[in-house]
Amino acid sequence: MSLTQILLDPAFLASMLAALAVGATVMTLAGPLVAPDKLKSRMKSVSTEREQLRLRERARLNEKEKQAHLRSAPKANVQRFVDKFNLRKHLEDGELKDRLRMAGMRGEAPLYMFLFMRIALPPIVFLVAVFYFFVLGVYGELPAMLRLAISAGISLLGFFGPSIFLTNQIKKRQMEIQRVFPDALDLMLICVESGMSIEQAMRKVSEEVGQRSVAVAEEFALATAELSYLQDRRVAYENLAKRTGLSGVKAVTTALIQAERYGTPLAHALRVMAQENRDIRMAEAEKKAAALPPKLTVPMIVFFLPVLFVVILGPAAIKVMAIQ
Repeated sequence: MSLTQILLDPAFLASMLAALAVGATVMTLAGPLVAPDKLKSRMKSVSTEREQLRLRERARLNEKEKQAHLRSAPKANVQRFVDKFNLRKHLEDGELKDRLRMAGMRGEAPLYMFLFMRIALPPIVFLVAVFYFFVLGVYGELPAMLRLAISAGISLLGFFGPSIFLTNQIKKRQMEIQRVFPDALDLMLICVESGMSIEQAMRKVSEEVGQRSVAVAEEFALATAELSYLQDRRVAYENLAKRTGLSGVKAVTTALIQAERYGTPLAHALRVMAQENRDIRMAEAEKKAAALPPKLTVPMIVFFLPVLFVVILGPAAIKVMAIQ
């Protein structure tokens, strides 16, 4: 029997087809068990890359913290004075550190200096007032006890002066952030829609917006660093809202937390929050514009109306004096 007859034999062809079918079935069933798990390897590589990014961010943050610590280390004399009288226990409240962060003052140096100035300024102001009243002789006709009491009352300004200065710094910084934050959200929206992660988008915003607002760039850079090394990302967003103290920023961080928790579209949330912050900025501008006429009333009465009366009545008064 020749080879051709064997190959064309129906029984042989049927056995070959059966063997191929059995082989294909075995390969189909056993293939996933034998083939390497590509998904697992890819996820492992992604995890490794993420860990490397986290280590790099942590190293960069530690370097910044060391530099900031070297720049903002409290002076030895100030720290010794505050620790000796235990001023942190008596004068520091639970909100002081948060208020210092809202003013852009981080580290131990601003805290020690603030507590030191609250104790050092009252006697300095008192001595200046005593020199003004008793040495220079200003209001010398007043009784000595009254001048001494006035000096003691003025010295209270030294105790509340640091708090007033801190409040003004917080308001100034919040105004700067509120003015630039909507534009920063628009830039973040563009970065997110282009495929960047939220960390990359914040890093890009911190680099681009630094020319307009150092405060906004600083806050986004800190948020990026915290997102890289904190275990709970929600804490990083909450810290961002706490450092700024603005309702608009808090609404944005809440939207970001919800987007990560429930899987809502991040771009849509950023678009809505950018519009809301822009509305808040416009409302603040309208509020300032509406408050301008009452503020101008007193200066106009004091400075403008007398000049107007002189211009109007001056020629008539000159003619009357010439006739007489």
